[in-house]
Amino acid sequence: MSVTCTVDVVKLAQELIRCPSVTPHDGGAMDVLQSILDKLGFTCHRLSFEGVQNLYARRGVAFPNFCFLGHTDVVPVGDKALWRHDPFGAVLEGDILYGRGAVDMKGAIAAFVAAVSELDASPPGSISLLITGDEEGPALHGTCSVLEWLKMRGEKIDFCLGGEPSSVQDIGDTLKIGRRGSLSGVLTVFGTQGHVAYPENFDNPIPRLLRTLGKLYETTFDRGSDYFPATHFEVLTIDVANPASNVVPAKVEARFNLRFNDQQSSASLMAFLRHLCEDLAGDHVLEFSVSGEAFLSSSLDFSKKIQQIVGEMTGCPAQLSTSGGTSDARFVYTLCPIAELGLKNTTAHQVDEHVPVADLHELMRLYRAIMERF
Repeated sequence: MSVTCTVDVVKLAQELIRCPSVTPHDGGAMDVLQSILDKLGFTCHRLSFEGVQNLYARRGVAFPNFCFLGHTDVVPVGDKALWRHDPFGAVLEGDILYGRGAVDMKGAIAAFVAAVSELDASPPGSISLLITGDEEGPALHGTCSVLEWLKMRGEKIDFCLGGEPSSVQDIGDTLKIGRRGSLSGVLTVFGTQGHVAYPENFDNPIPRLLRTLGKLYETTFDRGSDYFPATHFEVLTIDVANPASNVVPAKVEARFNLRFNDQQSSASLMAFLRHLCEDLAGDHVLEFSVSGEAFLSSSLDFSKKIQQIVGEMTGCPAQLSTSGGTSDARFVYTLCPIAELGLKNTTAHQVDEHVPVADLHELMRLYRAIMERF
């Protein structure tokens, strides 16, 4: 299949950044992508689930189906006054492109589409893109819903490459081959309110909370594994909501998070936490939410092949890593091998998020090499 247009990676990144697609709003980003993918010979499916816009586009009908996984939604800009430029202005200052989503991850989407546009011909199999508008949010109506739609159609993805910002110092120096699990919790400890001068009349819940949290900080959950660091516990907030200087509060609340490896599960950690709180916290309520389990790609051979290709292109093999937060790869890894390769993560989610133009071209070069060689 011949290509009918060549995509300028910087101009496409700018077009996407100019779409104010703060999750879960689309802001016109999917229209921009579809208009270009149509010209590149892709069959595009616009999929809306509970108001969330998603796009699945495929070129070719043969197997294997090599899929790029990405998202057009971005996190809020925060205080706009702190930005050097309009967060959705996509201002190019010298060789730096500024804007929300430049790194995470509209720049990577632009690099992949531009790489596809430069291929001399379609590969023997198929190339597809699964782009969601719900990665930065609850992720309930994005990638997982599209995968269910594909399953109902009998359509299979054989290999998947995610575009999350994985690089650290140089483009391609780090390849994500899995992710840690994330367990968040709220521990509320109850006591009896009273005048601080009469300890016989109150029960202060704060010491019990602090003893419990202290024990969790002292706990060695594990020592990590071949590709994962040790499980890590961290307190996010402790809230008493007590403005008085002479009143002991009736309750205190702490929010916490555990990032865990493949030696743990959310179920085993929740059981441990419940047992510990029963021993130390006294009267309490413990609530949990799980955004993802720890996982490793189902095929390290796939990841190592990507690693080899990137190493040959850059002269330095990519480090295989499971660091960072959760990503939509957690929905894909049970279906097919997946690795994640993207821009440098330095300014992701920050004020003045930006990407050097050279990084966009380098990532595009790596994506093209992967498709050509794979």
